[in-house]
Amino acid sequence: MSRIIPIIPGSTSLTMSETSVAYRNGPPRGADGKPLPLDFTHHLSEVTKRRQASQMKKYYRFFQIPGIKNLAGGLPNTKFFPFETLEAQTAKPERWQPTPNHPGTNKDKKNPAAESAHITVPTISGEANPVKKVDVATALQYGQANGYPPLLDWVRKFTRDHLHPDAPYSGGPDVILTCGSTDGFAKTLEMFVNPWIDGLNDPRERPGLLCETFVYGNILSQAEPKGVQIVPIKADENGMLATGEGGLEDVLANWDVSKGKRPHLMYTVTLGHNPTGFVIPVSRRKEIYAICSRYDVIIVEDEPYWYLQFPSATAANMAKAKASGLKPSQPQQEGEISKRTVSTGYPFLDSLTPSYISIDVDGRVIRLDTFSKTIAPGCRLGWITAQPELIDRFNRIAETSTQQPSGFVQSLVAELVMGPQPEAPSSSSFSTTATTATTSSSSGWSLFRSSSSSQPQPAKQTTPSSEGWQMTGWVRWLEGLRGMYERRMNRMCTILDSGSSLISSSTRLRATASGSSSIGTPGDWEVITTTPLYTYSWPEGGMFIWLRMHFDTHPLWQHPLFFPSNGNGEGGEKTKVIDGPTISLALMLFLTLKPHLVLVSAGSMFSATSQIREEVGWQYFRLCFAAVSEEDVDSGAQRFVNGVRAFWKITDARVIEKLVGPSVDTEEVVARMMGQEGVNNLGGWLGC
Repeated sequence: MSRIIPIIPGSTSLTMSETSVAYRNGPPRGADGKPLPLDFTHHLSEVTKRRQASQMKKYYRFFQIPGIKNLAGGLPNTKFFPFETLEAQTAKPERWQPTPNHPGTNKDKKNPAAESAHITVPTISGEANPVKKVDVATALQYGQANGYPPLLDWVRKFTRDHLHPDAPYSGGPDVILTCGSTDGFAKTLEMFVNPWIDGLNDPRERPGLLCETFVYGNILSQAEPKGVQIVPIKADENGMLATGEGGLEDVLANWDVSKGKRPHLMYTVTLGHNPTGFVIPVSRRKEIYAICSRYDVIIVEDEPYWYLQFPSATAANMAKAKASGLKPSQPQQEGEISKRTVSTGYPFLDSLTPSYISIDVDGRVIRLDTFSKTIAPGCRLGWITAQPELIDRFNRIAETSTQQPSGFVQSLVAELVMGPQPEAPSSSSFSTTATTATTSSSSGWSLFRSSSSSQPQPAKQTTPSSEGWQMTGWVRWLEGLRGMYERRMNRMCTILDSGSSLISSSTRLRATASGSSSIGTPGDWEVITTTPLYTYSWPEGGMFIWLRMHFDTHPLWQHPLFFPSNGNGEGGEKTKVIDGPTISLALMLFLTLKPHLVLVSAGSMFSATSQIREEVGWQYFRLCFAAVSEEDVDSGAQRFVNGVRAFWKITDARVIEKLVGPSVDTEEVVARMMGQEGVNNLGGWLGC
């Protein structure tokens, strides 16, 4: 059940679809006393509005009849699956060493167990409850679109009880499994965006997507083909600006409707932003959420790095600011992060900045999560969290597109995080009557799949050595991952700090009374010159370091370049200067040459629009400390520092001409370099 957005009598500034926070007597409430989530049907695309729930759901009530012979489903017989078990050697959750939850507290915890464990997904599990039953027979059969019941149930419990226990709307959020966050965002666009074609559709009907100035490029690749207008919002070290020139309020309040619909969809990464590394504090979130509520904007919160929040970075940034004589940015208050209204049950999770869901009284937040950064990208497995009405709409989209993710992956991940399955019954037959009664669609599908075999099958028992993490182990695994990535970040940033400026000295002589000078007289004095090469903040979350390069301090800045007009030495010379985009490209290519051999990602790749790319995108480089080997964290950072210093010592413009001349194929240079032995890839290119 959801509440309808009301009309405010006498309101002229807001339309019916924009008055989500204004009520005469407060919002309608559910049985738990919390406000009901809003009804966002008015934002759905026309295709989504037409989608009907699967007709197969009507059969669920029949699946639960004890002893029924299922001749309705077009399912292959599980007896003929070639896989009897799925097994893997896995890490124990204590493998990696955590770091403190708060700066200046305990030292890193000890690492008690680094050995491996073994998990087995049996042919048939003896578990009767379908939301706890993990076996080959059910995992590899056709399943429900929202996910494999055991894993779906586990993710739902983790999400509701531990990740977002303080969700403020009635009933709390629900989840649906996806094939990763890319799939989740594709389904989100499908749900809310009507495709728009230039020259065919009215310009005033063009949809828009709000996002930060710099954004993960794949989001643009997904949205722009649908005709979506990208609407960048300015950001600072604390993330997207709520107010001020170029901030969210400014953009929405002054929207020109002749250029398209005022955007009702916002994409954001708030906990370890890619590429900038910021974490939006709770106070800023509340400001942004209030504006989104006022202008009826759906918030799509993509959080692949939510568990990678680095307390040490906050302390380091404050120390750097103090040492530079600058006023440090206001740190997040202790109560904003560590004191939730409802505890997650784990100190590590309690210490993290919470999601927008924690303040989502309207039910307008759609959060995308993934196992790509917590287990492996090749899993292609994640989930969407949102109010139940929206999850039902996502389910309808999945029913006619991806269906559920791979059963192989879901069952192995379920076995890993849930723990071992009980032994199968000693009888050689597998009966559906052993399944406990339940009214959920999960049990219906489990029964549907289990009864698809026409002949009895031998029971394959779970091996006694099968081990799984369970919820406490899963949180401990995340805590250890944070520790490992935080130490990498600290090491790389320490090296980058040491090389951020170029220091040179010269001796000036004091003139004598006769106007002559003499070297070495007591009046001589030395001039120390500091040239800033780059500045940055230690990332407070995520996997990336976002550097602003000070190209305007390079000795060849704005120096003339001379290129043949046609690139073949014919037609005279074409003159240009070493401007921002030119010198940025030159440095990136220079770093790929020996002896530096280091690859970085240019900021232009993350620019939300071509205007941003041309005006400021060239000023930035993104370094990834996550993907390189342990030894390359230090060596890669040092190579970068040495390369930048060497580049700033170039005083011959012909060197730049050779790097970026018209005959240079940049893509070929990068491709050749990527295949070269010894290359240190700090770019992530672009896999994160």
